Amino acid sequence: MNAQAAYDELIRRSRELSTLASCSSLLGWDEQTYMPPGGAEHRAAQLGLLAGMHHERATDPKLGELLGLVESSDLIADPISTTAVNVRELRRSYNRLTKLPRTLVEELARTTSRGHQEWVAARHERNFGRLLPSLETIFALKRQEADCLGYHDVAYDALIDEYEPGAKSKDLATLFAALRNELVPLVKEIAAAKKKPDRSIMTREFPIDRQRIFGETVASAVGFDFRRGRLDSTEHPFCSGIGPGDTRITTRYDPRQFADAFFGILHEVGHGLYDQGLDPSHYGTPMGEAVSLGIHESQSRMWENVVGRSRSFWTYWFPIARQVFREALTDVSREDFYASMNVVEPSLIRVQADEVTYNLHVLIRFELEAALMKSDLPVAELPGAWNEKYQHYLGITPKHHAEGCLQDIHWSAGLIGYFPTYTLGNVYAAQLYGKADADLGGLSEPFARGDFSGLLDWLRQNVHIQGQRFRAADLAQRITGSPPDHRPLVKMLKAKYGEIYGI
Repeated sequence: MNAQAAYDELIRRSRELSTLASCSSLLGWDEQTYMPPGGAEHRAAQLGLLAGMHHERATDPKLGELLGLVESSDLIADPISTTAVNVRELRRSYNRLTKLPRTLVEELARTTSRGHQEWVAARHERNFGRLLPSLETIFALKRQEADCLGYHDVAYDALIDEYEPGAKSKDLATLFAALRNELVPLVKEIAAAKKKPDRSIMTREFPIDRQRIFGETVASAVGFDFRRGRLDSTEHPFCSGIGPGDTRITTRYDPRQFADAFFGILHEVGHGLYDQGLDPSHYGTPMGEAVSLGIHESQSRMWENVVGRSRSFWTYWFPIARQVFREALTDVSREDFYASMNVVEPSLIRVQADEVTYNLHVLIRFELEAALMKSDLPVAELPGAWNEKYQHYLGITPKHHAEGCLQDIHWSAGLIGYFPTYTLGNVYAAQLYGKADADLGGLSEPFARGDFSGLLDWLRQNVHIQGQRFRAADLAQRITGSPPDHRPLVKMLKAKYGEIYGI
């Protein structure tokens, strides 16, 4: 077999694996949206079987032979060509997966499927003890996974690498420290400000049916294609890219919390726009996949916060919102509405946190899961450790587990190492938006007219269509001229909230 034939077969197998993985994604989406609780055990068996099948095919020695044939040819002479990128990333995935036994992969799939159902029940009951056995098993399995994968410094790095290739916990700790040193004083300065927005505006009566209509209208206007996607309700908002032409987003509604569902929709729309912007001709290959979770989160955090919480955004959308929510907003000015959605104060729930304190929520999770992975913190002691850190960093303590360590789905889903990508996303979002704003001659004016196409087109060209051509830090360097840098984010936050709070 010549190198070209080997490459063609490699791509055929890669696409087949992606299609198989999409079946698991669809089952996972259904589990969190429409599956009756009684189907939990059978769904765990289904997902375990599919995970095993995928692992067996993804670690087939024939793949290694095909990779070797192409790697020894001149097909990859240009390191950023489509062929070279696909081979580079398929090799990385193959090397990673061949270190994991199928039994471990299947057990993780079954355990996290059951863990999701236990998390839903535990959260409703506010009972950490119900989730504890599943969580202990999941962390034990993830430690096994890290040991199989291998690592140079700490086991946690092996798991972070799944979501942000090349990232190390020590570098992330440095980034968090720099942000903490800037944000903690800013939070104190805001708390001492005499000017105080009226946060009660966001907690008036906003009928759920109207929230849904308004949310879908805005999602469509910023570019989410409902012919190739859909919006549903779930316990914890998420985006699931099933495949080309099928991107599914979710949110959760509360009639007394406008911001929860609306900004949840915008967050997941950001993910969805990225998935819908990937080149469908490269589906099933690295060139048709997102570069990293940090870059993926940059898209969601950008549309949720940098765009969706901006004054220019609401210059266009507030008059429409006031028509849709007449009873709630008839006596509210645009400026008061804008300020209300940008209140800064310590809070307990990450997904409801303001832009300034949000990264402190992520820092808490980063420190906790690092300790859990090292077994420095027994899982049974997680609630107490969680409460201590919230008191230390934010000066508040949860009243019960549902607003404490049970609020997030990630650990019960086995997504250990995912949380740091939220902060990386905030950092990348500020850098990318700043560059887009400069390149396009300013985005505020088109936003005020309800035109978001310029930003989306810029992101499609510079980020989405690039697939995995570059690693995340290299992509940021090429686009913005700088590697991951917290300073643009801090500058943006200080300017925005300095104006809102008069500081």
